[in-house]
Amino acid sequence: MDPATASKILIVDDDESVTQTFASMLRLEGYSVRTAINAENGLRLAEESHPDAIILDLRMPLVDGLGLLRRLRSKEALRSTPVAIVTGDYFLEDEISNELRELGAELRFKPMWLEDLVGLARNLLDRDAAASRAAGAPH
Repeated sequence: MDPATASKILIVDDDESVTQTFASMLRLEGYSVRTAINAENGLRLAEESHPDAIILDLRMPLVDGLGLLRRLRSKEALRSTPVAIVTGDYFLEDEISNELRELGAELRFKPMWLEDLVGLARNLLDRDAAASRAAGAPH
């Protein structure tokens, strides 16, 4: 895949080994990947690079994935960017699950193997392409 046309994915997770592993796996598939290890840097990178999809960890210190998702949705340019929340927490409160759904995020659970992560990226990017076609914007 040509780096100039590669889909851009942002990964935000406070565990640097997770961000690096996910990034390596997605780069092997030809994606352009940026990473951040906290919500503030993730928001800044999202505003600068306008990724095609974002994968967020739910449980992060200071601002968690849900808080970051709320901030992303408050930004016009990022409002419709496909987002997935990943977590190792299998016992989420209904309020959190419901809000994630209302904000349009997919929920996935760790651990994620290569096939899981690549499938998630493709699914998010397919949603982005469909939304762009529906809006009449070139992708």
